[in-house]
Amino acid sequence: MCSIFGMFDLQPGDDLAGLRRQALELSQRQRHRGPDWSGVFVDAGVILVHERLAIVDPASGSQPLRSRDETLALAVNGEIYNHRELRAASDYDFTTGSDCEVINALYRQYGAEGFIEQGVSRLNGIFAFALWDSETQRYLIARDPLGVCPLYWGHDAEGRLCVASEMKALSGVCADVDTFPPGHIFDSATGELRRYYHKPWRDYAVTRGNDLAPAALREAFEQAVHRQLMTDVPYGVLLSGGLDSSLVAACAARFARERIEDDDRSEAWWPRLHSFAIGLEGSPDLAAAQIAADALGTVHHGFVYTFWEGLDALPEVIRHIETYDVTTIRASTPMFLLARRIKAMGVKMVLSGEGSDEIFGGYLYFHKAPSPEAFHEETVRKLDALHSFDCLRANKAMMAWGVEARVPFLDLEFLDVAMGLDAKHKMAGQGRIEKAVLREAFQGALPDSILWRQKEQFSDGVGYGWIDGLKAHAEQAVSDREFAAAATRFPHNPPATKEAYLYRRIFEQHFPGAACAATVPGGKSIACSSPAALAWDPAFAAAADPSGRAVRGVHQQALA
Repeated sequence: MCSIFGMFDLQPGDDLAGLRRQALELSQRQRHRGPDWSGVFVDAGVILVHERLAIVDPASGSQPLRSRDETLALAVNGEIYNHRELRAASDYDFTTGSDCEVINALYRQYGAEGFIEQGVSRLNGIFAFALWDSETQRYLIARDPLGVCPLYWGHDAEGRLCVASEMKALSGVCADVDTFPPGHIFDSATGELRRYYHKPWRDYAVTRGNDLAPAALREAFEQAVHRQLMTDVPYGVLLSGGLDSSLVAACAARFARERIEDDDRSEAWWPRLHSFAIGLEGSPDLAAAQIAADALGTVHHGFVYTFWEGLDALPEVIRHIETYDVTTIRASTPMFLLARRIKAMGVKMVLSGEGSDEIFGGYLYFHKAPSPEAFHEETVRKLDALHSFDCLRANKAMMAWGVEARVPFLDLEFLDVAMGLDAKHKMAGQGRIEKAVLREAFQGALPDSILWRQKEQFSDGVGYGWIDGLKAHAEQAVSDREFAAAATRFPHNPPATKEAYLYRRIFEQHFPGAACAATVPGGKSIACSSPAALAWDPAFAAAADPSGRAVRGVHQQALA
């Protein structure tokens, strides 16, 4: 991954040299995402800046990517996992080995309209891109279906459209800064923002009655991990010792010895799989991660951080992740500290387990789902919101130190398989643990203590003293008088706890203005659950604390 910055709709009288300098300065705010190289493209109507983190084809894949005739310019943050298949089927004259260049190829193959309707949907990957066609003076901006890669946009004081991978590049420049929606593409020729990602499985009726053999589910996920191991640089896996990260590690360990980029015909450049975990001294995750690592044979690195190290990092964490959501900040802080350790070891890419809980209903409140249809609808809603929470956390907390996080559970091919399964097979409760269908598919792949470990939120698993300490600190840092006036100071999404107030206050220092605040979804919730899910049990609505421990009774009651 990398970062992109674009400035569009430049006018003939504009000072291109001055705007180029401004674009570089703004892009520099997100250079932590791409410390390896910077590239700039300037044309009469556009400026594109790219900060590169070289993962695939580090020798020749610098951006913006130009077509051979120099009419196309493309800036991309992301990875295209099926690029070799797309490249093999194309007669485009490629100029690099970059996986992202297939976007230019598809645009040439389909034309602008066909690319919007069909071409972009052929990409299996995580991406945010801006493509400029100088022949037609037309540009396209798009974001991957689930929003794994962040993207923001807004207009400067002169009405120029600006886009950036992180909000910090637009803050203070665009008064109307907003999140670019996942699964959409913007076409400058029509001025329309169009959804390109449409899936029939969003409707439960389409999935009703669909069965899937455990072996088929396992094979689909193993292939997702295999696709995402494409890399020309050292990589590893995040291993918390929970089910999801352990399954990712187990699959990666199976394929680690062969080089994915040449169809497993040669030995991998880095054949030993390294795994990484972090927690407070004595944390549940550190202990479980070591068990999983020993079973899988990874070179494991378990790091211990102190409460004060985490607390000291909070302002920087909030600046990087660009949110004031309580759960996200709690979990992002240890991840941010872990990313720094990983970067120091020379690793540039890691696989992570985000997305499994949304697909398979892994949060404890899913035990209360009244029907398969309600269960399925909530998983769809969770996937739609993922870009504001877990994807945001994994991407920005790791990329703060130039480490790319990939998420195999959100591989688009695997998603079609898993979400096409009738939710009756995913239901928990009445003695059935959450994500049982996934656990059963991987029977024997992990020690039972890991395979059947109960759901533990990452911010809980790193050590319960982390959340308890944050609450205690917020009680001291935020006065009763301040908190009483919270709704006056923060009329949009007023904080419901002193901890939330503390985070909101730090966020405002870095990102002042109503537009920035509005990019963060609000509402009192259990793990960001919907009003419909809150209705599953009236007790949910009374809980302001989103910690997994706050709903632990759900698990106990469901198994009783």
